[in-house]
Amino acid sequence: MPQTQEIQAVRNKTGYFFALASVCTIISAACVAIPLFVIRPFRPQGARELEIALAVRHVGPWLAGVCAAVVLLIVFRLWKTARIGTRIVLICLLLLAFASTSFTHVNIFEKMFHPYDSPSFESANDAKVDSDDRVLAVKVGDEARAYPIRTMGYHHIVNDTIGGVPIAVTYCTLCHTGLVWSRVVERKLLHFRLAGINNGNALLRDEQTSSIWQQSTGEAIFGPLKGQQLKLVRSNELTFALWKSEEPHGQVLKSDPPYAAEYDPKDWEKHVEKTTTVVDTTRSGIGPHRLMLGVTVAGQSKAYPIEAILAAKLIQDRVGGLPVIVVVGPDGASIRVFEGALENKPVIFARGAGDQGMSDLDTGSFWNFQGCAVDGRLTGQCLVEIDAHKDYWFDWMNHHPESAVFKN
Repeated sequence: MPQTQEIQAVRNKTGYFFALASVCTIISAACVAIPLFVIRPFRPQGARELEIALAVRHVGPWLAGVCAAVVLLIVFRLWKTARIGTRIVLICLLLLAFASTSFTHVNIFEKMFHPYDSPSFESANDAKVDSDDRVLAVKVGDEARAYPIRTMGYHHIVNDTIGGVPIAVTYCTLCHTGLVWSRVVERKLLHFRLAGINNGNALLRDEQTSSIWQQSTGEAIFGPLKGQQLKLVRSNELTFALWKSEEPHGQVLKSDPPYAAEYDPKDWEKHVEKTTTVVDTTRSGIGPHRLMLGVTVAGQSKAYPIEAILAAKLIQDRVGGLPVIVVVGPDGASIRVFEGALENKPVIFARGAGDQGMSDLDTGSFWNFQGCAVDGRLTGQCLVEIDAHKDYWFDWMNHHPESAVFKN
């Protein structure tokens, strides 16, 4: 009888350890499965579930590692007394636990879209970029650089320094949004990586604090820096030909040879417009992939349909109580936005002959696409440029729910 009780006790202990190994393996696998399930393209993410998924991914490497270590100890503990079938199951649990632990250290998004860790540049004359291809143009001081969108659409992020200012050049193809942010927050120099996607817009992670940032707003939505805001660095989306004419001595981001074949094709926009969106824009009456130029002034936002801008060539409007001018460049494709006032007095403009520049109706001075008067009584004066960027309507509406929409 005592022997029977001893055998039963051993079986109970074995069952307990086996159950513990199973639970630890499930936890290890969950550290991988939960973030993969929640943070994936073409799936809506609620704020709470996204926060949970990000938290799981943050603690995943050490939590899965602890669980894998527990499973390993249990295998050693039970190996001598376990039957062959139990040993096989234990080995399977151990392999799954260790595989899950290894996978928690893998950034799947950077496996799909490899980072450009050491960006290199070439002169505007040497760059092999089509004249009508778009570039994100950045100028700080006397230093000007262009980042081809077909290159950026693959890498998503380029950490760079221009004019002594550390910047993160970012592009999210799914929402057609290119923005440039300062990499300095609270005197910390941050280095950004691609971290996933949130309702169709890219997520960034800084290596220094592991905080997660929304690409289209520059706001930290998770981690030690949650609630902090990146400082926007002005950029323009221009055709390469126009940028080159403005900055003939500028530098252009070179292709990264191992991944150049993966860069977006010339007609990438047509392919993206067919993708599924997860933000419902039905009530707005505007299609999710309608391309907008978003402008925010004094906390008030307005979206200008790109086709309306290109048709009008010049739009005078008000945003946040400020007169603004939305003007198309001489290439018929690039767009800039300026304050429509000089010395706090509104100025009325008309499009120049042959779509070249514009003239103010008061003095007849001629103004170029940089917003500066180059002929007439006001020669030498320049309008103040306003930050603006392209965005598909679903993303702009999602992050600017109170935005007005320009109508002709």
